[in-house]
Amino acid sequence: MGDSPTPAATSATPASDELAGLGERYFQTQHTYDPFNATLLGLNEFDHLVGDPGRDATESAADTFAEIADELSALDPTSLSDRDQVDYSVLAVLLRGAEGDARHSLWATNASAKSYVSRQGLVFQAIPAMTITDADSADRYLSRMSRVGELLRSLGQRYLVEAQDGRVPTALGVGHAIGQLEGYLELEPAEDALLKPTVGCADAGVRDRAQAMVEQYIRPAMADLARLMRTELLPVGRPNDRVGIKYVPGGDAGYQSALARHTTTALTAEEIHQIGLDALAELAPRWSEVGQRAIGDSNFSTLAARMRADPALRCESRAQIVEIAETALRRAQAVQGKYFPDYEIPNCIIEEINPIDATNAALAYYRPPAVDGSRPGAHCLLTSEPETRFRFEYECLAFHESVPGHHLQLATAQLLNIPRYRRYLDAEACSFNEGWGLYCEQFADEVGLYSSDIDLLGMLSFAALRACRLVVDTGIHHFGWSRERAIDFMWQNTVTTEANVRNEIDRYVAWPGQAVSYLIGKREILRLRAQAEAILGEQFSIRDFHSAVLENGAVPLPVLGSHISRWEAGVVRK
Repeated sequence: MGDSPTPAATSATPASDELAGLGERYFQTQHTYDPFNATLLGLNEFDHLVGDPGRDATESAADTFAEIADELSALDPTSLSDRDQVDYSVLAVLLRGAEGDARHSLWATNASAKSYVSRQGLVFQAIPAMTITDADSADRYLSRMSRVGELLRSLGQRYLVEAQDGRVPTALGVGHAIGQLEGYLELEPAEDALLKPTVGCADAGVRDRAQAMVEQYIRPAMADLARLMRTELLPVGRPNDRVGIKYVPGGDAGYQSALARHTTTALTAEEIHQIGLDALAELAPRWSEVGQRAIGDSNFSTLAARMRADPALRCESRAQIVEIAETALRRAQAVQGKYFPDYEIPNCIIEEINPIDATNAALAYYRPPAVDGSRPGAHCLLTSEPETRFRFEYECLAFHESVPGHHLQLATAQLLNIPRYRRYLDAEACSFNEGWGLYCEQFADEVGLYSSDIDLLGMLSFAALRACRLVVDTGIHHFGWSRERAIDFMWQNTVTTEANVRNEIDRYVAWPGQAVSYLIGKREILRLRAQAEAILGEQFSIRDFHSAVLENGAVPLPVLGSHISRWEAGVVRK
């Protein structure tokens, strides 16, 4: 048997019942407003929805989040149990972040193709991730498909309204979106990615109806949106020397709100920028040490040049990329129980990213298992053009996205007996989720999971990339850096490919503030671990520490700090 998930406190008071009700209202509002993300989190009850991108719907959602927050603040936290007080603290942060996200709607002035921030891009991610297992799930799928055309036309109008108010998108992002839409339209209708859920469906009529929707409604709407972007948005798009969100009305306030939401801290852009610079400097000794062992050179510039130029370090095939990831996953799973709580979580698979998304996709991302068990967790991996990709990057990616990273963390969270508004969190708790993934990259080194010093250099390159994110994200959106300046900075401080550097920078342009969450979260987890080791001494157990970090699911960093302090006190009392 696996470890038992932490039990939830029972609702024993009117205050705790009211808290539970407010949490459920938040959950329903958030996933009705953003139903595609609900699908990607493994929820299926919102699968019939596409969301309303119009301003009225956005403002309505923001107002609802504010109303719930006001009602929450009227509750007396001292009347709640310890566990309910954790729920209270988490919900307060979630509501502030959700209101700010809706109120500023930075996505609406970034008509890009980047995942999660692109409303039309989410269509290509979420719908293929749906599963049809019975008549109800088929009805949800067909209902959603019937609304996609309307969604795309509404998106076009929202982008126009934003542009008319001076909130024009970047020409860069618009170009990416046009390429994604037109690339989709070039595919044969019968091979349409949006039809993937119908593969293996027992009712052939479901596929026939869906294909008719694709041909009669969705594809024409896609073409209209691409045309609108090309004729109306591209000519007025912000140039590459003004890609920062600071260059649109309300952008400065929107960026600070995004930083607060993604980091769950009060750190300023200036502070985050300096943390990134300091982190890069801290990596220098390790570069020298591992570089000398791996290829006989300790100079970073020489190391970077050699690692980029050596054809032996490139991948040979898509199958090789998948094999590297699968082997690393199996190696981590073999020692998982020694260092981490042994919850009986669903399996994790390696899944190649759809070619439609390849041009604008990150190297990898994680998709949680479906709640109903109809799909496993997936480490989604970019495998196109394998000869351009470094094989030393894929072990580190596996430890981040699968085990002991996101799969262990997010699949475990689905099992916890906590309110569901806390069980299914992604962008709402970036600093915890992504901080854990980045922490696991380093922990894999500490316990010897990397297969060679070359792969350790890949880990260091990713560590440098995450430090660069703090510098270039704030550089772009707060200090007004050009795209080329950001690209040059990341190129000079990592060893990843030029194509990946450009793709990373374009992601930060499209999604202000999100990328800084990784290192901010990792640093806090490491700080808390060092604190626990100092306080507990011989009583410290790394497995128990990891269990304490994970047992509440994803939480804001201040809530995590308070919980670890209580855990330490409990260990001392034993």
